[in-house]
Amino acid sequence: MDKYNNEVRYRAQGARNGIEVLAVGAIGLVFIMLFNLLRPGEISILEIFLVSLCIAAIFIGFLKTQEPYYSLLISESELVYCHKYGAWSMSRSNFHHSGIPKVEDGLDYLELNAVGVKVNDIDEFLTNFAPRIAGKLLIEQRNLFMQVVQKHCKNGNCPSEWLIEDTQYTSHKGVNYTGLIAMFANRTKHLQLLTGYDLLLPASVLDRDIWAFSANLNKWKREPRQFIASQINN
Repeated sequence: MDKYNNEVRYRAQGARNGIEVLAVGAIGLVFIMLFNLLRPGEISILEIFLVSLCIAAIFIGFLKTQEPYYSLLISESELVYCHKYGAWSMSRSNFHHSGIPKVEDGLDYLELNAVGVKVNDIDEFLTNFAPRIAGKLLIEQRNLFMQVVQKHCKNGNCPSEWLIEDTQYTSHKGVNYTGLIAMFANRTKHLQLLTGYDLLLPASVLDRDIWAFSANLNKWKREPRQFIASQINN
């Protein structure tokens, strides 16, 4: 987490050390190739294994460098989630509360490895939501949503709309949506029905554990100025 005037910026765990990983992989690959060229004989199995590790490190490092430097920005009035394919924003007035999505099944329950966000007005959220990021989040967060669905459908009798999002959606206010925005809106509707939350912030986009971050968001909702000041001064 970094602090700026009137804004707190969070870095995703998965985006850290991208340049370092890429550099180590590249240096290792160059060293192994030079070593093999300067000595006689064929390349060994160990060298092939090390080359594979270096190439994997280069690939992982490259993917890390493509992620936004900051994944979340919080000011007194707004929460912004940054993704490499776009961003979504939410005003504090539209933020209801956050928590850890939990699905109960008798004595057993499942907690998602994510922070859930409940919004007050889904139309306000969808107004500035771009189809490109909607499509990416539908894919990236499907595994989290399916964990919830599977918990509710142990007998295999799942409603078809839970498994395939419709490309048509009409909000409670009568606003019609189509395409990827409608599919994402239907996902939020089903997620809200099953967990009580509309949106998910996976643990991978946070810089701390999900419980601590959820508590931070709720503090921000109650006392935004004090929350920002406390984060900047710490």
